[in-house]
This record gives sequence, C-alpha cells and structure tokens, in this order.
Amino acid sequence: MAENQGSWRKKPYKTKRISWLEFGKKQVLFEENSCARKVILNRPTRLNSLTFHMISEMLKKFKEYEKDSRVKLVILKGNGKAFCAGGDCVAVIQYCTGGHWSFGASFYRKQLILDYILATHDKTLVSLIDGVVMGGGAGLSMHGKVRVVTEKVVFAMPEAALGLFPDVGASYFLSRLPGFIGEYLGLTGARLDGAEMLACGLAIHFVHSKDLPSLEKELENVNSKDLTIVSNVINKFIEEPSIKSTSALRSMDIINKCFSRKTVEEILSALENEAKNGADTWIVAAIKSMKAASPTSLKIFLRSIREGRGQGLDQCLIREFRMASHAFRKTVNNDFYEGCRAMLFDKDKQPKWEVAKLELVTNEMVDQFFSKVEDDDWKDLQLDARSDEANLVKARL
Repeated sequence: MAENQGSWRKKPYKTKRISWLEFGKKQVLFEENSCARKVILNRPTRLNSLTFHMISEMLKKFKEYEKDSRVKLVILKGNGKAFCAGGDCVAVIQYCTGGHWSFGASFYRKQLILDYILATHDKTLVSLIDGVVMGGGAGLSMHGKVRVVTEKVVFAMPEAALGLFPDVGASYFLSRLPGFIGEYLGLTGARLDGAEMLACGLAIHFVHSKDLPSLEKELENVNSKDLTIVSNVINKFIEEPSIKSTSALRSMDIINKCFSRKTVEEILSALENEAKNGADTWIVAAIKSMKAASPTSLKIFLRSIREGRGQGLDQCLIREFRMASHAFRKTVNNDFYEGCRAMLFDKDKQPKWEVAKLELVTNEMVDQFFSKVEDDDWKDLQLDARSDEANLVKARL
C-alpha cells in the first residue's frame, strides 16, 4: 500500500500559511536566570504546536544544559493560551505527501529522542502547564520530574480521532495511572482539567494561573536540583482543587469495570450496558468518541498500553516509533492521512476509515504495527544509554 501513497486523495493538501504575527519570530525562546534556564514555546497563534525546528533547537539546548554544572533547574512553559497542543501534524502530512513517508518518521524520531532526554535529564525539569496540553505537548511535560497545572489546563490524547494512537510515551505514562484511567483517556480522547490531572497523578502540583509569574520568579533563584527544595518553593503557591461532580474520575468503579476488558469490542459493549441504566454524561461521550475514532487505532492503542505496563520508557518509545512509522508508510491502511484530511485539512470531520468496523480489524493487521518496518529508508529508533541516577522518574505516579 505504501507504493500508492497519496493516490487516495484527488486534490493536493493546501500549503499551511504562516501567520504574520508568527512570521520572523523565534519559535522557541531560551533564557538564562542565575542557576535556572527557561525554555519557552513561542508559537502562540498555533497553540505552540511543535515543528521540526523547535524540536531540534530544544534537543540541542537540553543537551547543553546537562553538561553545564551551573544549571540546576529548567523551566518549560508556553507563550499564549496553550502550553503545547502537540506535534504539527499538518507539517508531518505535508512532509510525507510532498516528499516521502520517511520524512515524517524523521520528524517523529527526533521528537521521541527529545522526550527521552527530558525523562532522563539530570537537571530538575519544571513544566508550568497553563492552557492546552495535548499529544506532543504531553510528551514534553508528562515525563518530567515536576508538573505544575492550573485551572486553565485542558489535557487530552485525541490521536485515535486522527487515525493515529496516543504516542510520545503515552503507553508508559498512561499505563501507570491508577486503575484503567489510561485506557479510558487513550481510547476516548477524553479531556481532563487541571484538578483532574492532579487527582489521577498526571500532575504533581496545582497553582492558580495568576500565581504562575510569582512562582516562576521564585524558581529562577533556586540554586539546587534537589526535588524537595524545589517542591518547597512550589508549595508556597499550591491550591487543593476539587474535581467536578460530573467528572468521570468520580466513577472509578465503572472506569475499571469497563476499561479493564480484554478487547475494544468488550470495552465498548460494557459501556453500552452501563448506558442502558441511565448513563452519566461521560459514558455517553466515551461511546460516541470511540465509535467515531479509527477502529484500527483503538485496537493498536489498547495493545500498546497493555504492553507498556510491563516495559520501560525506552522500550515504549521504540515500539511507538515502529507503530507510527507503519502509519506514515500506510503499511496497513491510510487512516492517519484520512483522519488528518477530515479533521485538519478539509475539516469536514467525517473521516472514512479504511477498515470501518472493529470486528474487521484482524489480529494480523494489529500485529503489523508492532513489527519492524521492511523498508530500506527506515531503521529502528536508537536511544543512547542514560544514567540510572536520573532514571525515568519511576516513582512519580
């Protein structure tokens, strides 16, 4: 199928216009303050979605910070109304259709290497998450040691609606949430606010948005990478929010009952059975989202998160790179391209999935996403060995 790439679409993708507000501006800002460094995502008109250039610049800087003994703490934040809405899928699709599918894989390779560097960095990374954080934005922030959220946060992993799957290490950090919340978030693309992120362990601290500038100013003067010292500074500003009465997290018994099932079909059936008894709003939304998503994406994600429970972050990233590469190459189907067409290009929000029903997605199809890509232009993701001293913040969830 890879040889026919692009033939399914009769008209070419439109070239994305660069906003005049964005033109000429640096996409990532780097600031030095005593022993602290700031990395500021600076594409506010694009919700700070990640470009290849941004990823490359950050990768270079974080490697420099690791070698600099003067640096104790790194603050990661976004300008505007978002922390980061994810990787720039529009650019990835244009790379793949305008050149070769492996261009998209190269973009993704560098993004996953950056995520791994952040997860294993020997400096204290403080993510100040205010506004939208989705997809690739979660990859930047969820692997870090300190994750601060506000009342303005909107978190989601909506990739299944695009014909892809929750990636950037999601099979690692989602699988380590309590119960089967990870399955719920990945299969439905459900949104969480800051209070819910704190409640389920995706965030460590909750601070009101108005207090972030004051917190940031104090963090700039921290001359230590000791987590206890950093936390003591943040604790001066924290609040204890309560989750809404309508939150799905108040129904953990139902989440665990439904999303612990072995297959996607069984999960959906269990949700539909719950709905017969006068379902909560979140159950109705979950069913609707799963029925609209790519059936193939749902099945490969469920297998991905289940495997992720028993794997380290490096193993999860290597596997997710294989999976995404198959999606870029169209080894099994063109769902990623079709999802992006429907949601990001034509915006008719009516994707026509190549395999339209869950029961038609075979085990053999799913298996292909987890196998090596048989292509001369591809190689597995290689991650350098990292110090055990900074090892993956395993106790953070």
